[in-house]
Order: sequence, then C-alpha cells, then structure tokens
Amino acid sequence: MRVLHFYKTYFPDSVGGIEQVIRQLCVGTSRIGVTNTVLSLSRQKSLAPFAFDGHTVHRVPLNFEIASNACSLQAIGALSRMAREADVVHYHFPWPFMDLAHFMARVDKPTVVSYHSDIVRQKRWLRLYQPLKHRFFDSVDAIVAASPNYLASSTVLQRYRDKTRVITYGLDKATYPSVEPCRLAHWRAKVGPKFFLFVGVLRYYKGLHILLEAARGLDYPIVIVGTGPEEAALKEQAARLGLTHLVFTGALEEADKAALLSLCYGLVFPSHLRSEAFGISLLEGAMYGKPMISCEIGTGTTYINRGNETGLVVPPSDPAALRAAMQTLWNDTELARRMGVCAEQRYHELFTSEQMAASYTDLYKELVARRATANAGQSVGLAGVPPTR
Repeated sequence: MRVLHFYKTYFPDSVGGIEQVIRQLCVGTSRIGVTNTVLSLSRQKSLAPFAFDGHTVHRVPLNFEIASNACSLQAIGALSRMAREADVVHYHFPWPFMDLAHFMARVDKPTVVSYHSDIVRQKRWLRLYQPLKHRFFDSVDAIVAASPNYLASSTVLQRYRDKTRVITYGLDKATYPSVEPCRLAHWRAKVGPKFFLFVGVLRYYKGLHILLEAARGLDYPIVIVGTGPEEAALKEQAARLGLTHLVFTGALEEADKAALLSLCYGLVFPSHLRSEAFGISLLEGAMYGKPMISCEIGTGTTYINRGNETGLVVPPSDPAALRAAMQTLWNDTELARRMGVCAEQRYHELFTSEQMAASYTDLYKELVARRATANAGQSVGLAGVPPTR
C-alpha cells in the first residue's frame, strides 16, 4: 500500500500540530505495511528528497502566498506524477490551493481528506472559495474528522456526513526523546519546581492574550514554549501587566520540550476560537499524565480534556474563569494528581498512534477495494455493450 500525503508544509520547514499528525500517521502506518510519501512546499533552496522517520519527503518551491494560502506551480506537476505512483492520495485540509491542485493535476486515485479545521478567519476569501471547496469535497472518496465533537459542530462536515467518519489523532511516546537528568535539572533550575506550561505556535486563536490577562495578580510561574506571529504583542502585553513570573522560551529542541512536559504541574491551553480543532500539545499533556485546563469551543480540545475528569474546562475568552481554574488546580495537588492519572489513562484508551494508524490503514484498504470493485463493474458493463458499426 502506497500513500501520498499532500500538505502545504512539513518537517523540517515547520513544526506544528498538523505536521506532527502527519508524522505520527506515517510512522504508525509504516509499521503495518504502508509506504508513505509526503509532498509539501518550502522556501528552502535545497529541495532534494530525503528520508525522515521511515518515510520519504518531497518538497517543491513555495512561489507566493495569498491570504496565508501557500501556492506553488511546481506542486501541480509533482502531485500529478506522484499520485500516479500511489494507491491512495491523502489530503490535509484546510489549504485552498490543494483543492485547485487536485483538479489541475487530474488526480484519479482513491482520495481521503483529513479535515483538521474549519476556515474561521478569512471570511471574505471564504465566500470566493466556497464553490471550489464544495466541488473538492464532492469529488473525494472519504473525509475524516478528528473528534466526534468537531463532526457534530462543523456545518461543513454535516453537509458531507455520509462520507465523513471519525478517526482521532494519536501520538507515540516512543517517538519523543528520552530526557537526560542534566536537562531536567537545567529546566528545574530555570523555571522552578512547579509551573503551568503552554506549548504551541503563538497564533491569534491560541488565546494567549487571555491567559496573560488571567495571570495578572497571580504569582504562579507560567512557561510559554513556541514562537509565532503574536509573540511580540504578547511580550509587550506581559511587560505592561508586570508578569515577571512568565517565561517565553521561544522555539526549543524536542528534548527540551519533552523535559518541560515531564516537569510541569499542568497544561494550560486557552485557545478560544474554532481554528483550534484539536490541540496536539494538549494531547501531549495527557500523554505525559498532566492535568489540563482548556476552553469549551465545540472542538476536539474538550474531547481530549473532559471537564472535572482529566482537567478543568472553562468558557472561552473569560480571563476570570481561566484564573479561577488555575487557582483551583494550583491549590489542590491531590485533585491535580488524580486528573493527571485520568488524562494518561484516556490517552492510552483513545489516542495512541497505533490506534490511529490501524484505523487509517483500514480506511485506505476500504477505498482501494471500493475503487477496484467499481472498475471491475465498469469493465463488465463495457464488455456487454455491442460494438458500434
């Protein structure tokens, strides 16, 4: 089974939630017989194919962007060529250029779309894009939502309910680096023995400005790992609020991130908009057995973090509620411990890479078999047509 993944960016150009999902999916399915190739765009000059974690990565030049929509003329030809060699083409949505490339490349293989998120912010462009988007979804064979919460709350997915199923994201802790004692000691000395942790790209929908407002007046150490377009504004806000206990680490190596996940008291994840469809770093917190705080936004964040079981869930964009949740966890260590235990148990029950890989592999096989049956039926039908004179 040969699967081609197509997404606008991938390792090593970027390290985000969708990239991590694709990586975990490739690693997991390769263990059960799938040969994976990833096609992505890049601004780098050297774009030779390379092997990564048991799969092959091909990159083509990113030519230009329109409203954060990465475009590449070379990607169309590459998609066409590589799709011919694949048994299944696996798209990762949202990426409007991908929809266009699918038709221009005349992809004629079984297709599956991982629906990572609704398009939330670009309202004006969305109206122009709607016809292409619906034509694309009409043409693909299967759509996958990452949680029942998102399937239930997305108007787009409800329109395609008959071809949509739920396969949750999964992580394999074995792919995360083991942490040396010296690295743990370094971070313990730097941030203290008890702190809340946020990990992610600093984007508008992450709600970090709400977290900073909630932290006003609290002396709890909060560590924010990551970089992104909101970084300067957040640092300015932290300075204005006098949050001297807040630490911005910037981008870190995976081993340092693993160390902080191991050491932290709890995960705080204040994403307040539906652009946050799941929350991979929230799932990482569960994998490391940490209690979590997140917001109810009708997406996978609350599928990972069940209120009053694996952590606390608060309304979005509510600094007072977020502050109260942080105070509750901070002051009740036994509650935090129990929630962390439940979070790790839920990870093992629902969110392992092995489970995700098995479900996607079954879907790939189903789509290939369905196409083979349809082609066989067409051949039989054509065989019964008398020749024209």
